[in-house]
Amino acid sequence: MARLPDTEGTGEIAARVRDRRGGELRPLDRMLLHSPQLADGWNSLLGAIRGRLRLGADLRESVILRIAVLNRAPYEWTAHEPEARRAGLGDAELAELRREKPELDARMSRVIAYTDAMTRDLHVPDALFDALRADFTDAELVELTATVAAYNMVSRFLVALDV
Repeated sequence: MARLPDTEGTGEIAARVRDRRGGELRPLDRMLLHSPQLADGWNSLLGAIRGRLRLGADLRESVILRIAVLNRAPYEWTAHEPEARRAGLGDAELAELRREKPELDARMSRVIAYTDAMTRDLHVPDALFDALRADFTDAELVELTATVAAYNMVSRFLVALDV
């Protein structure tokens, strides 16, 4: 049970959140709407990450699920597993993301190592970052980094409030 009661939210900000979510509020939204201004900024940032970046959906969802595992955020896994499956991830890939040392293709292994470094250690080794430069443009590296950072924020919010 969440540490704070749900709120439905009213007004223009709650309407924008509902619009992005297809008309429904999720438990995360009901927590955020205790502070409408925070919910508005969050909605804008996560809306961009989820729908307006060049990063592929399979990569984005793999990163999100990996963060859910690392930060012990089951709500995040449950919310994103269907998205990951729609993006083409199957049972084998999902199982690997739960492992301590996932065995994935070379590019995805580097992405997951980057996610792990940012999440666990905060510091990314130069060799790992340099290896990613061969896989991504500068804009994509910024997008990947922002995705990892944002979903660490999401998972930590969820875990702290027991959502």
